[in-house]
Amino acid sequence: MEKDSFVKSVSRALKIMDILSNYRHGIGVTEIAKQIGIHKSSVHRLLSTLAEHGYVEQDGETERYKLGYKLLEMSSKLLESIDLRKEAKPYLRELEQITNEVVHLVVYDQGEVIYIEKLDGNETLRMHSKVGKRAPMHCTAVGKAILAHLPKHVVMDILKRKGLPPHTDYTITDQRMFLRELERVCEAGYALDLEENEYGIRCIAVPIFDHTKQVVAAVSVSGPTIRMTDERLEQLHIQMKAIGKQISERLGYIDK
Repeated sequence: MEKDSFVKSVSRALKIMDILSNYRHGIGVTEIAKQIGIHKSSVHRLLSTLAEHGYVEQDGETERYKLGYKLLEMSSKLLESIDLRKEAKPYLRELEQITNEVVHLVVYDQGEVIYIEKLDGNETLRMHSKVGKRAPMHCTAVGKAILAHLPKHVVMDILKRKGLPPHTDYTITDQRMFLRELERVCEAGYALDLEENEYGIRCIAVPIFDHTKQVVAAVSVSGPTIRMTDERLEQLHIQMKAIGKQISERLGYIDK
């Protein structure tokens, strides 16, 4: 019975913290008791214990309770320990199974992207990409997905330093056209590489955001033009955006 009582108390304490998370300016004991359906004295005891350990705090004037800074400290430690590659891997495998094509995960670094994960799919496809390799941003779907969500001055600095050199006849080399392309990417939520980096290869990519709402990475699916038709790209972007959102949420991103 003691174990059952302990479990019940922990459950109630967690419910209280969940309620407090919805009240920015705090909430009183009576209101909490009504929502949980237990006596005020029980709520007060739980709040006192949580306050003692820093998980909640009470406003001296209003006597309302709100979440304490101990939770912020814990969440900061959690966010610091998040491994992007590890968190993304299950979703990358899901994409690989859905598409049977090459799946990439890249991060942004000094005006370029770096491949940090690559799944080869079940179809035969030769690509220049490999884990640890750098790639330009202007002619890759992953690069455009990231660029579209970087501050304008950062984008212009990258373009000034790196330029828009052609990798194929399909590479966008006009700055005005390229900036319009980034606007389209930002509005659509995904980016395309239509043989702009390698002949015969088409890619679709989505951005990944962290807990600060900053773009930190991108995920892409690549395949030959014969398989990556306009119709297939149109179908894929819905799944891609859903998976991008899920990975971002694993990094602490909240879409509000």
